[in-house]
Amino acid sequence: MNKRILLKIRYNGASFVGWQVQKNGRSVQETMQDALEKIYGSRPDVTGCSRTDSGVHALEYCLCYDPPHPMEIKRILPALNSVLPNAISVRACSEVEHDFHPRYHAVGKEYIYRYYDGYAPDPFRDGFSYHEKQILNVERMEKAARYFEGKHDFGAFMSVGSKIEDTVRTIYYAEVKRDGEEIIFRIAGDGFLYNMVRIMAGTLLFVGLGRIDPEEISAIIEAKDRANCGKTMPAYGLYLNHVFYDIKEVEKYAPKR
Repeated sequence: MNKRILLKIRYNGASFVGWQVQKNGRSVQETMQDALEKIYGSRPDVTGCSRTDSGVHALEYCLCYDPPHPMEIKRILPALNSVLPNAISVRACSEVEHDFHPRYHAVGKEYIYRYYDGYAPDPFRDGFSYHEKQILNVERMEKAARYFEGKHDFGAFMSVGSKIEDTVRTIYYAEVKRDGEEIIFRIAGDGFLYNMVRIMAGTLLFVGLGRIDPEEISAIIEAKDRANCGKTMPAYGLYLNHVFYDIKEVEKYAPKR
């Protein structure tokens, strides 16, 4: 039996309705299938590691497909990049076992949310980072982020109306760091609820603005009430940053404290 092909891609989510094929617009999945059809002459199914919402970006997204016919591994990456739009780039290509599943074999994912602060907007960050005119207190945000770590019921950090019943997740690490005007919230866990990271990012924004105290995060988690959290942040500041297939990778990427 032929090996399955694993691709690692990056994409700018601004022009897509998300990963999954939908009727209301162009998806990353559909675009990848179009490209594969061009290089193979037939259209394989592609399986992704996660659903990403409209406008969300990915610095590392993993997907698999079964090749319709053999092709040298070294040819696949340049062939795909020659036919894909500029919004998607194939960064790595490898063979995996035929039973490998990019979603179910993952032990976790890391997301980042980007903010920048200061009165003046930056046209080169527009669509890629959330602008807050007030200066954010990053020390408070970092202190608050630590309360997300561990195994908790994160029902408070889920969009109202979501039908997911099991809202317990384990967060491996969470941190907030400043780099000049840019502020990055980085979080990794074994799974995330619908809009969970964007709601967490909005809650940290309120912490940075002084509207929520860092010590309140534990009580917010315990209460499991969406109304106690901050706002749901715009999709354009969110990036899927890394997909973990080995728990040792989590240790490698975790903050050095």
